[in-house]
Amino acid sequence: MRCGTAKNAASLKRFFQSEAGAAVLWVLSALVLAAVITPWIYQAGKNLADAAAAGNLPAFLEWLGNAAGRAKFGRFFSRALVLSALVMLPVLFWRIRRIRGSTGTVGRPLEPVSWGSALAQIGVGFVIAAGLLWGLGAVLEAIGAYSVKLDPPAVAKFLRKTLIPAVAAPLLEEWLFRGLILGLWLRFARPLAACLGTSLFFAFVHFLDPPDGSVIPDPSAPLAGFELLGKILLHFANPQFFVTDFATLFGIGMILAWARLRTGALWFSIGLHAGWIAAFKGFNLLHETVANHPLRPWGVGEDLRSGMLPLATLAITAGVCHFAMRAFDAQPRMTVTTDTV
Repeated sequence: MRCGTAKNAASLKRFFQSEAGAAVLWVLSALVLAAVITPWIYQAGKNLADAAAAGNLPAFLEWLGNAAGRAKFGRFFSRALVLSALVMLPVLFWRIRRIRGSTGTVGRPLEPVSWGSALAQIGVGFVIAAGLLWGLGAVLEAIGAYSVKLDPPAVAKFLRKTLIPAVAAPLLEEWLFRGLILGLWLRFARPLAACLGTSLFFAFVHFLDPPDGSVIPDPSAPLAGFELLGKILLHFANPQFFVTDFATLFGIGMILAWARLRTGALWFSIGLHAGWIAAFKGFNLLHETVANHPLRPWGVGEDLRSGMLPLATLAITAGVCHFAMRAFDAQPRMTVTTDTV
């Protein structure tokens, strides 16, 4: 027993001395820092909301204050987590440098992408992601897991709720996750470790809501962030959530990071991201789940983002992207230099 325990401890030590372990520590450190600062950010946001309600602020601050007034505590935690991740990046890079004993991996500069190629990448990525995800929805509708809503939204509302998120979210998130964070990380770490770390963080950020019915009595309390974090982490004690929900978002993050590496630009990733959001939002607006279907909850969850079938669809998407991206392979291709450790 002692021998097995010693081996496990040694394996764990080796893991945290690796680049992948550094990525996990970066995520954990960002979570702790976010829990510390969230109550302060929450209080500042609510103070700004009160000032905006009085109408004594410039237009931008008034808009920001109104948004803060509507936001729930979980939204403040989400923004604090992104900020914390950026603050902890220099520590991560220092750690990876120590692990590798050198400057790490450096990507060779790539040629700029023409607008024609950029638009083509967005279009191809969009069609692949939206087509396969909507196709999954059509199959699930055919076998009775979803049904068409009797009162679908008007065309204008449908377009507004589908197109605006499909444009805004990919531009912002791809710039942040695959542009800024992954781009910086690639300067210090091997591509696999960089992709794993950013995808892990990407998935965490999208699951920051605590379980239904959870309440934070006093969001301004110093430990309120840790209280919320504890409720959020309860999700991961549920194997079903980890397999059917978290694994899907992690897979999406890995595909988007791979597309950024393969093409040397963000355009294909933006197209994929936009296609997934458009299909996800659009299908949900027109369909509703059928309770107690045999495929629930493992085959498909509450939406097209949850379940083993969406995860399998992601695998098919990755295969299609492999061939589609041949036309957009980075020239010169992304190469890395590795030093002997």
